[in-house]
Parts: sequence; C-alpha cells; structure tokens
Amino acid sequence: MIQAVWAGVVAVYELGGPVIAILLGLSVVSTATILWKLWQFLYLGVGRHSAIRAGLRMCDAGDFHNAASDFDKCTNRLGRVFANSVGQSQSRTEAEADVVITRLETGFKLMDSIAQVSPLLGLFGTVLGMIDAFQAMQQAGANVDPSLLAGGIWVALMTTAAGLAVAIPTTLVLTFFETRVAKERAIAILGIETIYSPKGERDAA
Repeated sequence: MIQAVWAGVVAVYELGGPVIAILLGLSVVSTATILWKLWQFLYLGVGRHSAIRAGLRMCDAGDFHNAASDFDKCTNRLGRVFANSVGQSQSRTEAEADVVITRLETGFKLMDSIAQVSPLLGLFGTVLGMIDAFQAMQQAGANVDPSLLAGGIWVALMTTAAGLAVAIPTTLVLTFFETRVAKERAIAILGIETIYSPKGERDAA
C-alpha cells in the first residue's frame, strides 16, 4: 500500500516536477482542513439555533428561568454561553462568545492562503515549463520536433490547471464556512443584546 502511494507520488513528480508535488501536498492539507472543519462545525452545533431562539423569546418575555432551561438544551456552544450569562457581566459573556466564534474561524487563514497561493504556484510551474520547452527548441536548432515542443507546453499548462483545481474548491468551501460563522456571530450579538436588554424591559422603560 505504502509502496503504491510512493510510486504514485514519484510518477506525479516526474510528470509535473516539484511544482505539481507541492500542489499535491497543498491539496492534501486543504482536504484535511475541510474535513476537520466539517467535523468541528457538527460537534459545536453550528447552525442549530432553534433552542437559542426559544430561549431568547423567553428572555424578551422576562422568563429567564425557562430561558436558561432552553439554553441548556441547545447543542450549539453559544447556548452554553447564554446559559452561563446569568449573574455575570455583559463583557464576560461577550468575551466567551468571542472565544466560540474565534474557535470556529480556526483554519480559515490556512485555507485562504492555499486558495491564493495555489494559482500562483501553477502559473510559476507553467513559466518554468515554457522555459524548458523553448530551451529544448533552441537546442534542437533547425531539427525541431513539434511533438517535443507540444509535450513540453502540455506539461507546463498542466501545472496551471492543477493550481486552479486546488484553489477553486478551497475558495468555495471557505466561503461556505465564512457564511456559517457570520450567522453564528449574528446570533451571538442578538443573544447578548436580548439577554442584557430584553424587549420587556425596553417596553416598560
């Protein structure tokens, strides 16, 4: 098994050179990060807001006891933050919510770097491949073999395609993750505002 994988890596390296090997490594890192983030989002209950919204409605009605019960039932980590907000300052609750959001954003910089660097690496590989192709054409002189030149250009363009193949899905998945985190941040802001300034108290004022 290991020998087969190693043989595949060597074949890729011989075909596209070190740039393709680097892009292959980046694709593995990107895939591993995506799978880890999917598991993390599932584990932390990202997107599960029904119990939180029920608790916030209780807060607006002034029923903080039942609100805390709803928050305790929530599988979303923000629910725990809101459940622990009783008896502590607003700044402390905001800090705990920030910790949850920051944890969700872990790995985003890595994915963004891979998405930006991969096309540049692909272009760099293409430039190197074109240089090799034209050097071969120069050395051949008048006896230029068109198939040799075409083969060199094909290998060169393959690195650009590989770079885009790594960058495009990474960018799309990163955008999806960022959208989910933005929704978590919005519910955190709404929750803190509702808990410390419930609608019932505002109406009474």
